[in-house]
Amino acid sequence: MLNSTGELEFSNEEDPEIISQLTSLALSDGKSSAGAPEKTGYPDSVYVMAANIFQGIRIEKSAQKVLIKYGNEPLRSFSESEDQSFQRLSYELAFSALKYQDILETILIDSCIFPSTTIPDHLSSLIIVMLYDFQDRKFQTRVLSDNEESISEVQEVENLLNSFKIKLAAALARCRIKHDALSIYHILPETVRKQELRASTLPLYAWINTCKISPEEVYNNLKRRGYNKVKSVLHVDDKVFAVDQHCYDVLIFPSHLKNDLINIDLFKDYKLIFQDKSRSLAVHSVKALLNMDDDILMVNTGSWYTVAHMSILTNNNTSKVFVCGVQSQAKDPDLKTLFTKMGCKNIEILRETFINIESKDHRLQKVKVILLLPRCSGLGVSNPVEFILNEHEDTEFLKDHSQGGISVDKLHILAQQQYEQLTHAMKFTKAQAVVYCTCSVCPEENEAVVKKALEFQDLGNKVQPYRLSPPVLPLCSLKEIQLSTDKFFRMEPSEITNGCFLSILTRERDPSETVSVKDVLARAAAKGLLDGIELGKSSKREKKKKKSKTSLTKAATTDNGIQMKIAEFLNRETKASANLSETVTKPSLPQKNTAQVGASSQTRKHKLAPHPAVPTFMKNTCPSRPRERQTHFIRPRPEDRMVALKPIEIILPPVFMPFSSPQGIRSRMPTQHLYCHWVAPKPLVPTCLPTPSLSRKGEKPKDDTRSSLLRPPRRWL
Repeated sequence: MLNSTGELEFSNEEDPEIISQLTSLALSDGKSSAGAPEKTGYPDSVYVMAANIFQGIRIEKSAQKVLIKYGNEPLRSFSESEDQSFQRLSYELAFSALKYQDILETILIDSCIFPSTTIPDHLSSLIIVMLYDFQDRKFQTRVLSDNEESISEVQEVENLLNSFKIKLAAALARCRIKHDALSIYHILPETVRKQELRASTLPLYAWINTCKISPEEVYNNLKRRGYNKVKSVLHVDDKVFAVDQHCYDVLIFPSHLKNDLINIDLFKDYKLIFQDKSRSLAVHSVKALLNMDDDILMVNTGSWYTVAHMSILTNNNTSKVFVCGVQSQAKDPDLKTLFTKMGCKNIEILRETFINIESKDHRLQKVKVILLLPRCSGLGVSNPVEFILNEHEDTEFLKDHSQGGISVDKLHILAQQQYEQLTHAMKFTKAQAVVYCTCSVCPEENEAVVKKALEFQDLGNKVQPYRLSPPVLPLCSLKEIQLSTDKFFRMEPSEITNGCFLSILTRERDPSETVSVKDVLARAAAKGLLDGIELGKSSKREKKKKKSKTSLTKAATTDNGIQMKIAEFLNRETKASANLSETVTKPSLPQKNTAQVGASSQTRKHKLAPHPAVPTFMKNTCPSRPRERQTHFIRPRPEDRMVALKPIEIILPPVFMPFSSPQGIRSRMPTQHLYCHWVAPKPLVPTCLPTPSLSRKGEKPKDDTRSSLLRPPRRWL
């Protein structure tokens, strides 16, 4: 029981008008709205949970400044509810009491509750949170439901506050006058007031679980419930939603629709998931850097919804999502149940903390992208309670936000931790990119950490160093473009979004590694971009070119001895060709007809010249035409079409028919085999047989060696 050492009953001789004015004061915002519903208080279990949260995050003072003593033992809670709305109410009440801790303690001392009553120390936290709610209700009696379970400690504290109601209201008024403020809301630091103002208008962000439902089905479902799709939800009081410009699977809702949305099936069945936009920006940046079979390592994820979002974005790939730092095996069943409900199948949990994981761990050999979400001050977040529930498990986050800033010493500690994690991520030799994302706007945690890590990165390994890369997200406004000029992606806190910082580090391209066309086509085919298109094999010419390039590279490194061997080989080939030419009888003809001698096919026994003469044969088999037209058809034979010819013997039967031909042609035929001459009639000379020179313009002459050997010689006009 709470024992009073003073008078708990007050006389009714005080002015009723003054009492009415005192009890009408509000603490939270100093504003009164006629349309706002009257606050009736919270269930007893919410007060107990809020008191335990406050006990852990309260601001501790030095011994000389201690006004009220707080115990170390938490209150016993009889009904632990896992409902998120229950937790949200408890965190909001504890955070509000934390922001006004100094004012509430002053009111308790000024109203003589302390030290006039003997209050156990472990109930001090409960008195603080209930006093905040009591004045927020304008000192009106709490309305209790019939089926609500009552807690004795809550009932005792409530009776004490009701008995000191008038003195509490008077102490509140004196505090407001002392600070010359319309309400003690204006006593708060300006940064905290701006934060609360942004939090009151901050929209809700939710991403679509595409493993369970398509975006079009979500749109249709919401439209059936009376929601209209618009371009912007700002300053809109109706039931509307919009699609985010940076992330195609993220929807935006007005903040006043939270209670309505959490009760629909889309959110109950994990088809829509509330989450801060900064986390969606991070996972979409990772997605843009991935190939089909690349794995991801996630560090300091905070919320498991971030892991689930990353898994769902890579559901169609063969990627794995590794999550490190889950040391408690007790969480495994709950996590597996959550991931199963959400349709996630490619998540693997690692027990080790990130710093203790070796960079050459065999499990992480296919990890190409590391997503680093380090613990930070979070000074870019407008609504810390929502962020705690969705992203962060550390309640110290609330303590920093309650004062509108963070101490310099703590900021340096956080920056050092972030730097160590980033440098460790850069040691993974198989990784090709690191995505670094925070919800802070402090340069000490963002640009300074990244630049320091790049400057002092280890260059001793046989891998390419990291460099700063531009954002992979679309820049949707001029302001975003201006903020990203130095390759960092920034979003400042505003009435539509929290602040965040995002940086992408990628390894410099190795100049010795070139991506061939075949590799590009193979990746495109793997992603389904070439459906219905067959990839042909590389032609012989391409293989010849590759082979020739390789041979040239090797030849450049050989010594003079190889050159001498090549010269000896050419000399031997020249002598062999000379000996072969002596066995063939060649009459002396004018120089322009020398090629026709090698083209004769009317001999019974004829030996062909070696393959170096083949290009000459092809160039001179065409009839005599004007030289300027001839140049259009004369093209050297490509190297890959040259064929080494072998000497053959052709025996033809004797021909008996009239024959008249120039002496030059008769003289070149061996007389021991031919019995007569055969020449077609003169009118048919130009068109007796097709030749390569009569092909269409631009076409290459056909390489028909066999047919050319059997053709009779043609007369020159």
